Amino acid sequence: MNTPVIYFLCTGNSCRSQMAEGWARHYGENRIEVHSAGIEPCGLNPQAVKAMGEAGVDIAHHTSKPIDPNVLSRTDYVITLCGDAEESCPVTPGNVKRLHWGLPDPARVRGTEQAIAEAFREVCDDIRKRVRDFLTGELNLEIAD
Repeated sequence: MNTPVIYFLCTGNSCRSQMAEGWARHYGENRIEVHSAGIEPCGLNPQAVKAMGEAGVDIAHHTSKPIDPNVLSRTDYVITLCGDAEESCPVTPGNVKRLHWGLPDPARVRGTEQAIAEAFREVCDDIRKRVRDFLTGELNLEIAD
């Protein structure tokens, strides 16, 4: 079997898609190829790095990237994590399976530092569960925690 290629897309490639890429790399190890990108890349959000670090996954080395047509052309799964990315995602080849995980943008949360950090943790946990479910359900990968 070929290594499945998964592409997580979001608007800015700063939070949700970065966290999804981090979890997929963590759980998928060398059994999958994972990328993330944004419709309008705007830099890696430090709060996303912090939430993932607290959960045991380092994404500090990630960078915010635009959609790469070469990656898109060989992708098996495109997973959008926000409505803008779902609507603005370029046309994908017919063999690409598209999924949409509509998640709130933790970067839009206003309030105390604690409230903002909690919003990032909640989205991080939601993405963790969705990635695990996708990898174990759709790809039939065995995952140890």
